[in-house]
Amino acid sequence: MFDTIKNPQDAAVALSLMKLTSCLERALGDVFLLIGKDCPFLLRDLLASQEFVSIFGQPVMDVLKVFIGSPDSLNLRNILWHGFVSAKEIPVKYFSMLLFLTAGLGQLLNNYCLQAHSALIHRPYVSFIHLKELHIFPDLNQELLSLAEELVTKSNIVLKTMIPFWIAAITSFQQARYADCVILLLPQLEGGLRVLFTAVNKCPSRLMTAESSSLYTTFDEILAKQLNNEEMNQLPIVLGESAMEFLWDFLNHQEGPRVRDHLSHGEINLYCFPREIANSMLSFSITLLCRFSQDDLTSIKEHKSLKLLMTCTNNYCTKFHPITQLKKQILNCIKSITSWPDFPMGLKEQEISGSGKDTAPCILMINDILSQLQPYLTMNVTLLGDPVNNLLTEKLLIELCSKHIHTLFSPRTILETIVVLRQISTHCHHVSRQVISVCETRYERWINKSLRSRQRLNFLRMRRSIKLLSPVFQLVLILITLELANIHMICRKNTFEYQQYLKFLKLILQYIENLVTYTSPEKNKWDETIVLTHKSLIKIRTFLGRELMLVQLAETKNTVSPHQNSIGLT
Repeated sequence: MFDTIKNPQDAAVALSLMKLTSCLERALGDVFLLIGKDCPFLLRDLLASQEFVSIFGQPVMDVLKVFIGSPDSLNLRNILWHGFVSAKEIPVKYFSMLLFLTAGLGQLLNNYCLQAHSALIHRPYVSFIHLKELHIFPDLNQELLSLAEELVTKSNIVLKTMIPFWIAAITSFQQARYADCVILLLPQLEGGLRVLFTAVNKCPSRLMTAESSSLYTTFDEILAKQLNNEEMNQLPIVLGESAMEFLWDFLNHQEGPRVRDHLSHGEINLYCFPREIANSMLSFSITLLCRFSQDDLTSIKEHKSLKLLMTCTNNYCTKFHPITQLKKQILNCIKSITSWPDFPMGLKEQEISGSGKDTAPCILMINDILSQLQPYLTMNVTLLGDPVNNLLTEKLLIELCSKHIHTLFSPRTILETIVVLRQISTHCHHVSRQVISVCETRYERWINKSLRSRQRLNFLRMRRSIKLLSPVFQLVLILITLELANIHMICRKNTFEYQQYLKFLKLILQYIENLVTYTSPEKNKWDETIVLTHKSLIKIRTFLGRELMLVQLAETKNTVSPHQNSIGLT
């Protein structure tokens, strides 16, 4: 950063200020936690807290607020991170002042810690996970980066005053400074989309509005379904669903990387920023530059490598929407269930463990429920049959989860339903892991004959119980997957019907939660799981009989042919 003061190039000053303000915000949050409990999320609220006055003094805080305080101040952090400032509009003296002010804060903090006999503890950085899923595009090579530099100068969504930022972002990527690349790129991506947003929604006055009396036009509004006046936002229509899903994945979804949030709040270690994210963000930005560029660039647009990037963007499907996350959970859960051990057992042990009469009513109900679900399948798979075939169940779930489900701007009712379905799936997986763990430890002791008499009987009860739980869990997963595939049918229910439906799902959730307790190593209530399962199956069959499931609201039903594959759950 000190090099910026010596050699204050336009983009370098802005980049240094963005890095400094984000790191300063993170550090101030750490300082706040020396005295306070819940650190404010917004920087302006953080600066307004009285905790800092006791550490730094009111005059120091007033000066800090002038630079990075509310919209009434210079508000350097926000106007830079939201792409409102051109390369020449921020003088280096602002950066110099804020840098030395930050150093002064460090001295004041050191004095406070010595007097208070306390030590500053830094919160850990946020780490990006699922990097394979974040590597969307082919690796950018020098040829593509050269094309990108040319597109920057001829794209309709790049203001001439912002060109230095785009070029600096591309240069940073070439130099493997991936955090710098994305920090420079994000405000320009937002600014470029703002150009498009104001054009398609016919509100040119919103293009460069960054005043204390006016609402900033930021990603939040740009990527929303509706405008503030409740008219439809035209930008999603222009960009297309795939591009919107990419932006929501990388910027908004809670389980996605939320790149802008984490970077702008100083939550990322800039020295370890992943290349995968920088490659994806820059590649996507290049496709936007290409799509919204001058018409005389046919030779560039037809370039093989660039067309490949365009194809990746056009085929993108969300990876971090709750619906997609539920699909992943379901498939992971069934994979876990298929790995349940099936222990060989002698005749004497079978006699001790029982004939299975207490589980027979449950098996009959499972078959009854599956027979009711069968007409709603849209593939050549029959749910009934004998014996158990976990692999075919897994195949069925894979096919159901492969269906495309529209996720953009999902209404509240869908998101609330998905939350409950995900909780059911999560607890099913929890039970599955417990079953596997308990089986492995107990079976080893069974073979070694190190179990006491009561423990041996309990092991036999467990074995009988899990023979029932396996088809039950397959049924539950099939049920919630069918509901997921028809999730948009929830919009057909009125308020009362919706509440009744949620109540039913929560009954299933409560059943699975109880199983988590009963199957834990501490409880080992295996006989009780059979009783609990019987009661829950009655409720499921009753609700299904009233034809209130989402899959039953769907218009298409499938007729079973005698040649269909069968999935046995009995």
